[in-house]
Formats: sequence, structure tokens, C-alpha cells
Amino acid sequence: MQMAKENCSWGYDRIAGALAELGYDISDQSVGNILKRRGLPTAPDRQKTTTWKAFIRTHMEVLWATDFFSTEVWTLSGLVTFYVLFFIKLDTREVRMAGVTAHPNEQWMMQVARNATMEEWGFLEPGQYLIHDRDSKYCDAFSQMLDDAGVKRLPLPPRSPWLNGYAERWVKSVKDETYHG
Repeated sequence: MQMAKENCSWGYDRIAGALAELGYDISDQSVGNILKRRGLPTAPDRQKTTTWKAFIRTHMEVLWATDFFSTEVWTLSGLVTFYVLFFIKLDTREVRMAGVTAHPNEQWMMQVARNATMEEWGFLEPGQYLIHDRDSKYCDAFSQMLDDAGVKRLPLPPRSPWLNGYAERWVKSVKDETYHG
């Protein structure tokens, strides 16, 4: 049951094979019967029913999240809103500050994408996933550069900030520290 739940793409044969590696001799038909009795669907149906929590857990080492937060700063020309773009690696909670700007336009976002995916010192690599919301600042050019670099983007559904909970919690902790620390 645990193997089937943790590995949604594994069919009866694969589970029986994994059990054989552990010293348990069981047929694929027996695996199927056990899963059916416990109400678990076949592998193709289990893949369709993967929860967001299960996806995060199984892909943690290749997942990054990104988000913006804003802060107001008094400057010589008055109060200016600055936008901070950051990336957080979910398994280690490593945070990379991508930049700060008062004008997060397309050119700025393209430079961020270049920096993040640069072969020598970028931190986003082919095969990694990037969770982001549907903020219009994530322009088509930014998305295309990530796609071209082999980074799999996971845009969140509209109005679902808690699906990017790691990033949202980090922003909250930074703001709490700034205002109370």
C-alpha cells in the first residue's frame, strides 16, 4: 500500500518487482487484488489523482518556488515601491534574491531569467520545476527563457496563494523580522 501511494506511476508488476528486491515473493495479480480491496486505483488512475502535497513531497529536491514581495522606501523623490523577486529551493530552504527594482518590466525579467539559468553559475537547471503564481510580471519572454533552458514551470491556478506556501511563509517571516526585529 505504501509503495503504491508513494509511487503513483508504479503498476502491479513494478510493485511486485520492488517487493521481490526486498525478499517478498508475491505475484502482480496478488498486488492488484490487495490494492483493489483497499480501494486504490490502478497506476494510470493513481497518476491522475496525485495531490499537490504528494507532488511536492516526491519532487522536493528539484522544486524551486518564486514570488515577489514589495516594500515602500522613502527616497529623495518621495515614497517609492520596490519589488523584490526571490527564489526558494523547497528541500533546503535556500533563498536566492534575484533582484530589486521599482520597475519590474520585461527587460528586467528577461535578465533575471538569464541569470537564474546561466550554465556556469545559474541555480535553475534543466529538469527542475519552478512554482510561480500568475502575476503579470512573469511575462511571456521570462517564461520562454525558462522553457528554453529546460526548467519546467508550474503556474498556479488563479487566486491560490497557499499553493506556493513555502514562498509565502518565507515572505511573511522576512516582513515579520523587518517590522518586529
